[in-house]
Amino acid sequence: MTDTHWRPVKRTRTFEDVLAQIEHRIAEDGLTAGDRLPAERRLAEQLGVSRSSVREAMRVLETLGVVSSQAGRGPDAGAVLTSRPDSALTDVLRLNLGLATLELREVIDTRLMIERWAAAQAARARAGTSALAEALKGMDEAGSAEEFVEHDTAFHCAIAEIAGNRLIAAFMRSLRESMSRYAVEAVERLGDTSGLQADHRRILRAVQEGDPEEAAQAVTDHLAHAYPAGG
Repeated sequence: MTDTHWRPVKRTRTFEDVLAQIEHRIAEDGLTAGDRLPAERRLAEQLGVSRSSVREAMRVLETLGVVSSQAGRGPDAGAVLTSRPDSALTDVLRLNLGLATLELREVIDTRLMIERWAAAQAARARAGTSALAEALKGMDEAGSAEEFVEHDTAFHCAIAEIAGNRLIAAFMRSLRESMSRYAVEAVERLGDTSGLQADHRRILRAVQEGDPEEAAQAVTDHLAHAYPAGG
């Protein structure tokens, strides 16, 4: 794929725009299984978005079996296309668009059900939590509400991934993206994010210590702090 084929993605609804643009390029360039997509950094530059946005989109594509991530540098960097997106990716985009029409309270209630389960499962799994720690560090160093929410999204999606259910992880990413605007507004309203960070550290600690009940409760309290009375 050549650089001239890629159009900068508009800043709104970045996650699904990245997915749609990748799907468009796969179709227009006639890519087939075995072809390689650009490396994450290059793809982010070509689309004019953050690397984390590209990373989230690629995780969805991997969950759907569209690409296979490949570690490496130079010509070996970038994900390999394993199948055509076809209806699978279209369904994910349709899900995102549908979620955007829901009331905030409906999305938060759904998040609460999913995240309580995911946090408890993640604690039981006792898997690596490096992605959580990395996202937490990113939030500590964030210079804007948008940047904070970007890393916050990575934190919560990582919990779902650690839980080990790929469908839940993909659905969680869709939920998070659909309410990103509300998340930014919540952070701006709070101003001081130290309370949210204390919540995140509590969640991380519960997952690391393998305490499912505490992990689920920590998530419950966190959402109540972030979105009191539904936002």
